[in-house]
Amino acid sequence: MTRLIAVLLALTFASPAFAQGTGNGANPALANPAALNEQAPAAYKVKFDTSKGTFVVDVHRDWAPVGADRFYNLVKNGFYNNARFFRVISGFMVQFGINGDPSVSSRWRTARIADDPVKQSNTRGMITFATAGPNTRTTQVFVNYAGNSSLDGQGFAPFGQVTSGMNVVDALYSGYGEGAPSGAGPEQGRVQSEGNAYLTASFPKLDYIKSATIVP
Repeated sequence: MTRLIAVLLALTFASPAFAQGTGNGANPALANPAALNEQAPAAYKVKFDTSKGTFVVDVHRDWAPVGADRFYNLVKNGFYNNARFFRVISGFMVQFGINGDPSVSSRWRTARIADDPVKQSNTRGMITFATAGPNTRTTQVFVNYAGNSSLDGQGFAPFGQVTSGMNVVDALYSGYGEGAPSGAGPEQGRVQSEGNAYLTASFPKLDYIKSATIVP
């Protein structure tokens, strides 16, 4: 588990050249992360329609307001649509949140947000931003498969919880295991720079998000 936690911290933050446009029909608003700063409602629900079925996340802004706001803006503007669940570790967590279009990812990789105090524990079903250290959260999140309370003291602040469809989350394809170089799964640097073209060609069994929408 210690090794897995260490790898969770190892997000890629190299600064690639900014591509022109967003490409692939992405929402043009995603080209300007600084402008997507709307405050989220006190509570809201997000429906994820995936290749395995549907699950719903209930977000509570009082748990982690900075994270809840960032997640709200990402979902509202379609950032997670067509994104792959690129890191699925049975008994630990499932991670996603790299946009399938490299030109979109290039803009968000350094759009970091401040940390939130940890008010909730990383129990099963909790959703939390991944991080590479203090104040480095961007767009990647993970859903806990198990009770990962050891993450609490490392600054991983849950902002919501899967309240419906956890069986769908459990069923996401996990056969590729840990990401490269520690395992045979996708290499995050290539996911960032090549997007879904890399994942579709090299990891065709990965499940993905058809759409993520804010629902009543």
